[in-house]
Amino acid sequence: MADTDNGKYKLLRTVLWVITVLVAALLLANAIKSRQQKVDVSSMDSDWAKLMVILKTMDENYVDDIDHKKVTEDILPALMKELDPHSVYLPPSDLKEAEESLQGGFDGIGIQFNVPADTAIVTSVITGGPSEKAGLQTGDRIIKVDETVIAGVKMDQDSMVKLMKGPKGTKVTISVKRSGVDGLIPFKITRDKIPVNSIDVAFMWNDTTGYIKLSKFARTSYLEFLEAAADLRSKGMKKLIFDLRDNTGGYLDQAMLLSNEFLKKGDLIVYMEGKHRNREDLFADGRGSCQNIDLAVLINESSASSSEIFAGAMQDNDRATIYGVRSFGKGLVQEPVYFTDGSGIRLTIQRFYTPSGRCIQKPYADDYDYDILHRYNNGELFNADSIKVDDSLKFTTKGGRTVYGGGGIIPDVFVPLDTIGSNAFYSKCNRLGLQNKYASSFFDGNLSALRAQTTLDALNNFLDSKDIEGGFLKFAAANEAIPEGNEWEQVRNLVLTQVRALIARYSPLGDKAFYPIYLQTDKLIGIAAEGRQQG
Repeated sequence: MADTDNGKYKLLRTVLWVITVLVAALLLANAIKSRQQKVDVSSMDSDWAKLMVILKTMDENYVDDIDHKKVTEDILPALMKELDPHSVYLPPSDLKEAEESLQGGFDGIGIQFNVPADTAIVTSVITGGPSEKAGLQTGDRIIKVDETVIAGVKMDQDSMVKLMKGPKGTKVTISVKRSGVDGLIPFKITRDKIPVNSIDVAFMWNDTTGYIKLSKFARTSYLEFLEAAADLRSKGMKKLIFDLRDNTGGYLDQAMLLSNEFLKKGDLIVYMEGKHRNREDLFADGRGSCQNIDLAVLINESSASSSEIFAGAMQDNDRATIYGVRSFGKGLVQEPVYFTDGSGIRLTIQRFYTPSGRCIQKPYADDYDYDILHRYNNGELFNADSIKVDDSLKFTTKGGRTVYGGGGIIPDVFVPLDTIGSNAFYSKCNRLGLQNKYASSFFDGNLSALRAQTTLDALNNFLDSKDIEGGFLKFAAANEAIPEGNEWEQVRNLVLTQVRALIARYSPLGDKAFYPIYLQTDKLIGIAAEGRQQG
């Protein structure tokens, strides 16, 4: 009887436990259900309703504190990336750097330097700048910036620049090792606004042909160009080679002003339009100072945006001959929006079109960032026949010539990428940086003589008097770089030209000597200067 009662009690307890669990589960389900929200976003005015609801719900219900700043900084780049390849969010540091590069100046100490062997060597001291006033000289080796040792520690060049740059009015101590002086020499320098030219160089290529290289369309580009062009015309320039290779663009107004210098009154320069912006046409006013100058424009696969606007305007108005390879293909207008924390966005609002109606922008593709690599692999940089043109995107220039759209500017005269000197010895010299290192070594041994060269002719005569070829080959051999077979004959002219140009940069002439020497081996300039129709 006792066993039977115990069994009944066990069964009763089990039944009660099951009932209790079921009731608890039901209550929990009802509680959860009562807290569930179903938001009807379809009835809201904004297409962004769901995003707004999610952010609000996170704020009101998330289990922990939310780092709003971090989440925002992480989300914005991804959000802008969903639009197009050139709409971007820029945090404060990136925005400041981007703006500085186009404003024509930055706050710093006013030097240029290279790092041939783990030590920064001053190659140029900007005239009138803080470093010149303090007493820095070409050839000084920078050992410390304030208390930070930068020599012999494998510090990258960008990190060195950041240490030297700083707000105008602040001070920095640069400690240098100078040839012939024992110990370190400290220079206390007050940082100031340093002008940055967008024209790298302007000189006469021959008696009647001028050459100007523009690195970017900065705020000062037009005024720089006017000064350079006037100087070249006074020296007899009848033809200009305008080099826009590797020029990734910049301010639209500068491209307009520069285009205006070459075009006749009423010539269309470019037009723009977008979903929320009406078409805008920009025309030349006929006041340009270079309307009678023969023009050749050099472009490559890295020429973009404002470079393509200029090249397209010249091509479609039959005003210039375009030389090189197909340009990058960036034809989107970005409008800046600035935030009070120093950050900002650049939002695409329109597309650029050349006078004939070509859209400069190349198609967006999943592998957009690798487009140039694909061009290289597909042979487009070496063979004109590899450029794919779409017959449905055929347009006509002012003079009736056929040009093609589809992205970028296709040159009138295709000149393939120059692969001269691509042998094992040359590759090893480049890998070890021997041209730079030898130039630095040569400067150390000829410091006084180099500083005395104040004209290009005098500098070339001085270099001719030195056995640079023998010196370099000996230096290369000491670094275990020895040419085999006819390797030296294949690259001799190229290497010696590079070395001479790098040595010239240590002279008082700086880049004004470097470029005229270095560019002598540039195949594209030679073709453009002669007006040849093929490479």
